[in-house]
Amino acid sequence: MKHIYPLSIIFSIAVLVSACSAAPAVPTVDPVDVRNTAVAAAETVIAQTLAAIPTATPLPPTETPTETPSPTNTPEALPTMDATFTTIPPTIAPQTTVDPCSTRILSSSPKGRETTIHIINTVKTRVTVSVYLNETASWGECGYRSYILGPRDNVLITDLVQGCYNLWAFNSDPENPVNASGAGCINNSDKWTFEILSGNIKFSGP
Repeated sequence: MKHIYPLSIIFSIAVLVSACSAAPAVPTVDPVDVRNTAVAAAETVIAQTLAAIPTATPLPPTETPTETPSPTNTPEALPTMDATFTTIPPTIAPQTTVDPCSTRILSSSPKGRETTIHIINTVKTRVTVSVYLNETASWGECGYRSYILGPRDNVLITDLVQGCYNLWAFNSDPENPVNASGAGCINNSDKWTFEILSGNIKFSGP
């Protein structure tokens, strides 16, 4: 048994040696070929990398903003109200009191202290003269009278009483028109004068 073990080892070594001698020799590699192969592989990788990059899609053009008009104030709708109408009776204006003296004829014998009035027409045409006596404080006498005076005419009135008088003189003559007025207060029994002019009536005392 001791002799078999070494023999088997020797036999195994011989087989291995023969096998190695029978195997083909490994060819040597040219460094230039290795470099060219590496460059070609690198170029291929670069080309594939560029092909994999997505192409840039151009962005759509941006619209130029236009000026937006300012908002306007929209009035709010007013609430609808149920209106209740009430009929109001019309206001009746108070009746004005008519002066009784404006429509009263001055009597031929008025109450009061007597006086004399002289009316002179200085114009060259006939006139109508209205003599109005304001109400006297003591006697309550008032009213009016009318006289017609010719050109340059006059009248002396002796049945009148002391008080304040208003006189109007007028005519309808287009060539010599007269529209005159005047007033005066008499406080004694002497003669007082009203002088008719074309534009006014002049009052003078005794």
